[in-house]
Amino acid sequence: MVKRKTALKLRQAHRYLGLFIGIQFIMWTISGMYFSWTDLDEIHGDHFKKEFVENPSFSNLQWPGKILPVTPVSSLELKDIGGEAFYLINGNSLINPRTGENRQGITQEEALKIAKKHMREDLQVAGIKLIKETGDHHEYRSGALPAYVISYKEPTDLKAYVSVQDATFRSVRHRDWRWFDFLWMTHTMDYEGRDDFNNLVLRIFSLMGLITVLSGFVLWYISSPSVRKLQKRF
Repeated sequence: MVKRKTALKLRQAHRYLGLFIGIQFIMWTISGMYFSWTDLDEIHGDHFKKEFVENPSFSNLQWPGKILPVTPVSSLELKDIGGEAFYLINGNSLINPRTGENRQGITQEEALKIAKKHMREDLQVAGIKLIKETGDHHEYRSGALPAYVISYKEPTDLKAYVSVQDATFRSVRHRDWRWFDFLWMTHTMDYEGRDDFNNLVLRIFSLMGLITVLSGFVLWYISSPSVRKLQKRF
């Protein structure tokens, strides 16, 4: 049998461990419930986008090899910028396929046209601005910069991001996505990048949680009348 003093210390350790990590346990539970009851398509903002995006057809375009005879091409994409065709070469150069002109990014008006092409027609633009840098906790922290952020009137927290350099419609951010992002941060305990499951804080709390559960089993074992009766029999 475990000595009374040892059992008391074990109970104290179990109590304080439970108190210390209890809040994190609650956050794990709440975030897990939220993830299991939400539609990821809605979190990504798909219900704010057009179901089908129509791409225009272009003709009389020069072949990239003719426009850039000495430039090595590792990737090539045909981009529609406000109804005009452009080649996106190597993911960073926008080339006019008719003139061979290399343009430096897109304008606000062109960004609005790109966003309009992807977003629902009933959404009204409230404003647009250019961002050149983002912090670790910004909702566009992993996107290509600089970028235009287009805000919409209803819902007031809806924003769309279009990158300047490659004229790509990047992402949609809204209230539910921000709640998801916050809860995901508390779930992974990665308070910088959100997605690192190997961070030290998560490892420590996971280990402490395991110790708390195991100490609870030990306390049940040493204090259970049924266990004592079985021990007396054998």
